[in-house]
Amino acid sequence: MDEAFALEKYLPLSFKSPKEEEYVAFLWDAFETNYEHGKYQFAFLPYHMLTMSFVYFNVWQIKQTQPEDFAKGLIGFGKDAERTLLEATSPFAFSTVNERAILRFLKLIACDNGKIGTYVKLVDDRNETAHPNGNIFFSTEAALDVKIREILRVVEEIQSHSRPVIESCYRAFLRRCYDPEEREYADAADQVREVLIHANYMSQADIDFCLALDVGSLAGEGNIEAIRTLHRALLEAYSREDVAVVR
Repeated sequence: MDEAFALEKYLPLSFKSPKEEEYVAFLWDAFETNYEHGKYQFAFLPYHMLTMSFVYFNVWQIKQTQPEDFAKGLIGFGKDAERTLLEATSPFAFSTVNERAILRFLKLIACDNGKIGTYVKLVDDRNETAHPNGNIFFSTEAALDVKIREILRVVEEIQSHSRPVIESCYRAFLRRCYDPEEREYADAADQVREVLIHANYMSQADIDFCLALDVGSLAGEGNIEAIRTLHRALLEAYSREDVAVVR
């Protein structure tokens, strides 16, 4: 079961509201309780829901960072769904739209149809598991562990495709927030925590992309020392020994 918790690395470090945080904690508890009691079929369901939440967070980051691309991705949606997605104030609002349709947004981060077809298969597996069809698909720990490894492979693949979005988000943050007199919080650590990580539902995996960004590439824009100070605040609070960072 320990391997399954690798998914935590890809989920946000903080949430918009206590209710959202409680929801994610509830899913983890449901997964762990069912797994420990040998109810592997029912352990799969909350794990799938955590995985789809990860997808929602990625799509949310596209919406926030590349709104024009996100709007283009709405082609083919009905007017009601389009309005819901455009006006969404939380990633969890995406749950009102068919999961297969939400997965289409991953084309915006260069996931091709073949990969998206693989991701859709996970939705199909959940649907089969959740319906009274007389089958127990995950009757053993080994069977569920195989599915968990497959899910983690998919999550890592999607995360790797999200790198340009995260880097774009971080560059925009550094450009806008380097000046203590102009930003929301004078303290650099507070600005990083609230405006970068909290507002963008960033995970540790997202932050690792930010830490590896060569901030020297922004030197031509001026204010590079103030930008480096802001970057160091991220490094001091969130760097890990196993991740290369750029100082």
